Amino acid sequence: MCSHNGKLISRAGNSSESPHEHQQNLLLSRIVTNVEKLNEAIMVLNKSLQEVNVQNMNVELVAQMFKNYQSNVLFHLEATESLKDPS
Repeated sequence: MCSHNGKLISRAGNSSESPHEHQQNLLLSRIVTNVEKLNEAIMVLNKSLQEVNVQNMNVELVAQMFKNYQSNVLFHLEATESLKDPS
């Protein structure tokens, strides 16, 4: 084998990667695979957060309805002079 432009060339004329380049390619491959997995996990997380946001809107709606109901009850009790101090 002899060296040509930073690559090892076998006697048959086939060029192969240097050990350093091979190691870098392995690392890059692992990085790409991990980034793809991370992207998939983030997509799942985003979908879950969207579902949580929808449920939060429902909870907020019920809380607002209860607040309005409570306000209406208080107004009615005061208007009819039926409001009593807690004993």
